[in-house]
Amino acid sequence: MLQFTNICKRYPSGQEALANITFKMPTGSMAFLTGHSGAGKSTFLKLITVIEKSTRGQLIVNGVNVSRIARWRIPYLRRQIGVIFQDHQLLYDRTVFDNVALPLVIAGYRHREIGRRVRAALDKVSLLHKERAYPITLSGGEQQRVGIARAVVNKPALLLADEPTGNLDPELSREIMALFQAFNQVGVTVLVATHDIDLINTLPYPKLTLKNGCLAYNGFAEGRHYG
Repeated sequence: MLQFTNICKRYPSGQEALANITFKMPTGSMAFLTGHSGAGKSTFLKLITVIEKSTRGQLIVNGVNVSRIARWRIPYLRRQIGVIFQDHQLLYDRTVFDNVALPLVIAGYRHREIGRRVRAALDKVSLLHKERAYPITLSGGEQQRVGIARAVVNKPALLLADEPTGNLDPELSREIMALFQAFNQVGVTVLVATHDIDLINTLPYPKLTLKNGCLAYNGFAEGRHYG
């Protein structure tokens, strides 16, 4: 669950990236975050992952008030969040298996459990046959699916995606979005930041639209239920 209450973010330069953002995203729901370039989408996601902290307001992520979170608790919170990037951010000198395994290695999982979870994640994105390949040998769509497998291998409660289809053609974009829908259907809360309005207009999920740092549209309309 995400709950923003009067969230503001002003950078030291004086730029106000977000102003008075208030909304609630229920556990198990899926939504799209839209807005023009510079509207505040990246800052929005950085606040959720505590890469940045808000200047004012209260932000609740999975029951934790991250506006006041102690530094030592941040790594534990991040283990509950899977993040997918537009540019994949894969390690090109490691195999697909090793890329997906990285969060589990960092978290200290046993070797056998790592193998089981990595192969299960790769199977979900239809890349189990590529576990020994190197990312450089994969297509853009396959690299993005490796990034998704890495994001979900820890079985996160919350999945964030930052322009995940920005470099993909329409058919691949639909395939990637179908993966997010599949994860949502098994209870994962999914928030996708995207410019791909034509694609998301075909899907039955609420939108959050930012304009100049303000929440111009909140698709979580009162009285409706999502998830």
